[in-house]
This record gives sequence, C-alpha cells and structure tokens, in this order.
Amino acid sequence: MSIKLMEYFNKQPRLGSFSTANKDGKVNVAYFGSPRMIDEKTIVMGLGKNRTFVYLQENPNGVFMIMEPGKTPTEWKGVRLYVKMTDCQTAGEKLDAFRAQVTKVVGEAAAKLIHAVVAFEIIEIKPLADFGQGWEKSIGT
Repeated sequence: MSIKLMEYFNKQPRLGSFSTANKDGKVNVAYFGSPRMIDEKTIVMGLGKNRTFVYLQENPNGVFMIMEPGKTPTEWKGVRLYVKMTDCQTAGEKLDAFRAQVTKVVGEAAAKLIHAVVAFEIIEIKPLADFGQGWEKSIGT
C-alpha cells in the first residue's frame, strides 16, 4: 500500500459506499462520509444505530468502494477495500474524541448521531473494475 491510497481514500469530495452482510448473508450497502484512513492498513469511521452497525456486530467483514466518474466506464477511477472490523467503541475516550472532531467539521447535530467509532483492518485492495490493472492504475497513480 502507499500514501497515495490514503490520500485518495481521504480526499473530499468523494463518492463512496460501504457494503456489509449479516450472519445470514443479508446484504446492506450505504453511502458514507466519515471514514478516514489513519495509516496504510487502518480505516476509522463513526456509525449511528443503523443497519451497518447491526450487521457489523454479526459479521465484521465489509467492502468500501470509492469511485470518480469518467467519460466512459473504462475511464472511471476508484478502488475497493476489503476490510475486517477490529474495534468498536460505543463509549469512552475514542468515541468522545471522534465526536469532537466531527463537531468541528460538520457540526454538533451530526456528531450526536454517532453511536460508535469503529476501526477496520484493510485485508485486500482491488481496483474499481478489474480491466487487468492494479489498484494503483485504478486511482490514477
């Protein structure tokens, strides 16, 4: 992995989704705004009391997908990050610090919606679409 992936994942604005599945394999996909790569192998995000949070309690695996439109489908840029939840805090210093940061960026109303701060380990990186290219090419590096 590289710093370029962190820069790409963290840049704003971006279009992205996070897919999870519960213990029975029922799938959920949600638009995301708060996830941040904090190092080359870790993503942290805040979650409300929602389906994504519930599903992660049953199955810690998910996929972040980030994409940028191009003129044709082969010109779209993006990446898929396969992850596994490694930590989930619904109280304490980590959650308080995360809410404080969210308050500074988007306001107190948004911060109050955060029920948990969750960390993920990146397990695998794949390009947005596999046209025989690596993820680096897929994000334009």
